[in-house]
Amino acid sequence: MNTFICLLRGINVGGHKKVKMADLKTLFTSLGYNDVVTYIQSGNIIFKSHEKSIDEITAVIKKAIVDAFGFEVPVFVFTRKMLTQVYENYVLSPEYIASSYFALLHTVPSPEDIALVNNLELPNEHFIATENCVYIYPEKGYGKAKATNTFFEKRLNVLATTRNYKTIVKLLALSN
Repeated sequence: MNTFICLLRGINVGGHKKVKMADLKTLFTSLGYNDVVTYIQSGNIIFKSHEKSIDEITAVIKKAIVDAFGFEVPVFVFTRKMLTQVYENYVLSPEYIASSYFALLHTVPSPEDIALVNNLELPNEHFIATENCVYIYPEKGYGKAKATNTFFEKRLNVLATTRNYKTIVKLLALSN
């Protein structure tokens, strides 16, 4: 069986697209996934499946969410190995990691868009875009940052979902 980590973007934010984690766990189990575990209310699900195609798993989950909850959300599915590589390839200063954010990208942006982002400078904000993640360290906190998920989506022309360091570490631990 393969271990997958699913990240849903935009649920339970500001009272919109509310989904109980127990309901998500039930939904994933009904889809035939095993050892389903959720982590916090922001749509982090770990599960096992015999399926190997991330694209097929993503399509099944997207459809199931629409059918069960009546709305669409971006769905990001990673293998544990993929998320581990994102974590291990952290490119900012090691002193920043515990306060960093990881904007995980749904598809690979163009090299030109990556270069454009990497040439931007914002006061008190450090970030580096790669082909699967933007590593972000906002000195004054993510809530005050200009370089947010939406900022990077617009400049890289891809969907993204952002998780903090603590969440990435916990997801890796739970999926082990």
